[in-house]
Amino acid sequence: MFPMKNYKQTSRKLASLAGEALSDSNSSQIKKELAASVLAQTKSNSETGKEMEGKASAVLKSDKYSEETKMLAASLLSQSNKKR
Repeated sequence: MFPMKNYKQTSRKLASLAGEALSDSNSSQIKKELAASVLAQTKSNSETGKEMEGKASAVLKSDKYSEETKMLAASLLSQSNKKR
């Protein structure tokens, strides 16, 4: 049986948010990591890797991250391998 591939792509709105996060010197390291991963999945069929899934999941479970950071994390999880 073949693994279920996820064919979702990053929206323009989220790609724009990710670009802003990367260019903002005040963005946290985790926000920049999530943003870079979100941008890497723009116009591609790439899936979120296992390590980044873990980071995104931790962000969503924590109260210390901003709404924007959580949006990036949620996008990555929506583009993850559904078998994991």
